[in-house]
Amino acid sequence: MSDLLEVKNLCVDFNTPEGVVRAVNDISFTVPQGKTIGLVGESGSGKSVTALAVMGLIPNPPGFISGGEILFEGTDLVKSQEDYMRKVRGNDIAMIFQEPMTSLNPVFRVGDQIAEVLILHMGMTKKQAWDRAVDLINQVGIPDPSRSALKYPHEMSGGQKQRIMIAMAIACEPKLLICDEPTTALDVTIQQQVLELMFDLQDKYKMGMLFITHDLGVIADIADDVVVMYRSNLVEQNTCENIFTGAKHPYTKGLLSCRPALDRNPERLLTVSDFMEEDGSEIVVDDEKTIKVDKVYNVDEEKNPYLLEVNNLSVHFPIKGGIFGRTVDHFKAVDDVSFKLRKGMTLGLVGESGCGKTTLGRALLRLLEPTSGQVIYDGIDITALDKKELKGMRSRVQIIFQDPYSSLNPRMTVGEILLEPMKLHSIGKDKIERIEKAKWLMEKVGLKADQLARYPHEFSGGQRQRICIARALAVNPEFIVCDESVSALDVSVQAQVLNLLLDLQEEFGLTYIFISHDLSVVNFISDEVAVMNAGQFVELDQANNIYLKPKEDYTKRLLAAIPKGIPKSLIEGQA
Repeated sequence: MSDLLEVKNLCVDFNTPEGVVRAVNDISFTVPQGKTIGLVGESGSGKSVTALAVMGLIPNPPGFISGGEILFEGTDLVKSQEDYMRKVRGNDIAMIFQEPMTSLNPVFRVGDQIAEVLILHMGMTKKQAWDRAVDLINQVGIPDPSRSALKYPHEMSGGQKQRIMIAMAIACEPKLLICDEPTTALDVTIQQQVLELMFDLQDKYKMGMLFITHDLGVIADIADDVVVMYRSNLVEQNTCENIFTGAKHPYTKGLLSCRPALDRNPERLLTVSDFMEEDGSEIVVDDEKTIKVDKVYNVDEEKNPYLLEVNNLSVHFPIKGGIFGRTVDHFKAVDDVSFKLRKGMTLGLVGESGCGKTTLGRALLRLLEPTSGQVIYDGIDITALDKKELKGMRSRVQIIFQDPYSSLNPRMTVGEILLEPMKLHSIGKDKIERIEKAKWLMEKVGLKADQLARYPHEFSGGQRQRICIARALAVNPEFIVCDESVSALDVSVQAQVLNLLLDLQEEFGLTYIFISHDLSVVNFISDEVAVMNAGQFVELDQANNIYLKPKEDYTKRLLAAIPKGIPKSLIEGQA
């Protein structure tokens, strides 16, 4: 089978105020026709820069390809003129970008955006391009394609927007498709649908595919061969089966061990740092360190009385209609939910997007006003408090938001971000004491005290999430809602943050509600799990019972959609 793409000794550099930084260092790999190559590694490893180099999209300045070749069907794209790249890009080589909302133009209908590609590259008329766009929307599994083509991006769900991106990418039937984290932060069911769709399209169009992700569970489901990158270098490449059954590099071993497993519920997750030193050298892991002791659900009712009691809670949003915008109906985001949560325990909330998880979490803290029902916290009815009384409760109940970057003020230093809630809630007798606490908090979440003067943009995603955890802890809370707080993190950083949350829970006796669409993560961190669908709890039980003995069909469907982390060659061999 011929190689569509051959990357030889590729080097990509960026000019920075501190000098030239190498983002991709002397890497080589091939993508054969009809095969999928998985490119894996953490953020900053050079995966996306490699993909942009193939597409000829490295921003220059400050970036530039400083060495190597990128051969597409024998033609070196590095030496090709921009006119040639414009013909190849989108026509023969297409790319699906990581975040569909930022890749789609918000002021144009999705049908027009697909049609634009066809007019530009295929020379179609507007009518031909529109008809083909509708057909493509149908191919990627979006219902009522004629009507959906008339929608704007904001009128579609995350999974539908990702499907529109796929439709745009395959519009010209490319020979090579580059997928940059196309399923990150999607629900497991939507992720499964997107992966199956890409399999079908690859088979139909005989495309080669370069699939970039940090999730090795997804790689096992989709890749034939795997290329592992670490700090701009290629550290291991092999068949998918050999990577999963006999990884050689300590970094690869670490990535494989970071992912929570559904059939085990260990006390702690292993991380990359358990397998390799900071300089990249291997750590000899002893047997005791690799043994994962399962957690035991053991409740002492005297030590763990009920801290939170929710009775028939509902949050309904009005649906407006008619010329005068009258309320014609209500959308029941949360509908008659009741449960109890013991002190020091963790309740995991799982379900697909739109099921009501986040709305419920915010309603518990009165960040959204409930339509009806009660939230009893430590004997206090939160739903009956006035604004002044509610402010007094804020230091006891906190939330960690999903996107750390948008929830941190970019104009404030980390020190100011941590000091603000302390001052607001009169934590500490003076500024000096608050600064000392801020330093202590930074160290507690695994950062350095001398980083307080930095701004949020100077930190990685995992570090920003740690800052959000520190901010939540600044006011000495007892109860924290974690809303998708690790969903977009690399698996190694995710493991570190999950271990940190458990350490803090044990040290400070914290009680969590942990909201996530990642059922493996919820299984690891939770004592009990509630499965939500259409605003209601469809199942609530101990975590092990939910995962090993699910009762409801909806729960079974969610569990069936989770990537198994077993290479497809092994599954085919067992069949």
